[in-house]
Amino acid sequence: MEYIVEKIGMSRTITVPASPVTLLKVKEMKVCEVNDGVAIVAYNDGKKSNKAVEGQQKKYSLSAEFNRFATMTVANTEAGDIDLAPLAEGKVVKTSFNTKGRGFTGVVKRWNFGGGPGSHGHRFHRTGGSIGNAEWPGRVMKGRKMSGQHGNTLNTVKNEIISFDAENGVLVVKGAVSGPNGALGRLKVVK
Repeated sequence: MEYIVEKIGMSRTITVPASPVTLLKVKEMKVCEVNDGVAIVAYNDGKKSNKAVEGQQKKYSLSAEFNRFATMTVANTEAGDIDLAPLAEGKVVKTSFNTKGRGFTGVVKRWNFGGGPGSHGHRFHRTGGSIGNAEWPGRVMKGRKMSGQHGNTLNTVKNEIISFDAENGVLVVKGAVSGPNGALGRLKVVK
């Protein structure tokens, strides 16, 4: 079963030894339609609505707060509120979030290159160095580690469920989850 979750932040348990935990808030969702276990789900991501979304809200008789739609597998068999029972019974989840975006970076930051000497007339400090071959094959090979977009990629990790507060919709999972606080991602119950 899948859910849309918002990362609240990280904390730790007060047990000995303490273990790092991540707090995730399960977003309020409505199941609009279910076909063969795959459902269309409406939720709120805090962004403005548009005419296309307003048409979908009218079609499924939703209030204005549900302004985004996603397809996912759910425990529900019919339209209505999302079923949170699998979270209370679950032991392990997979969380998928986008990592923090760091923009266009060089090879030292992006690939952890060492760089060259910093003094005595050297002009090779934080550059990537030579990238191609001389005569054959005479081109830059695919997959070469070069400067470019760093971060903002989808990352999925397995986490163990520590506790679930059904009243407030807060899930506590062991370990770290990618992305900044306030980021939206998907959570899938594995066991």
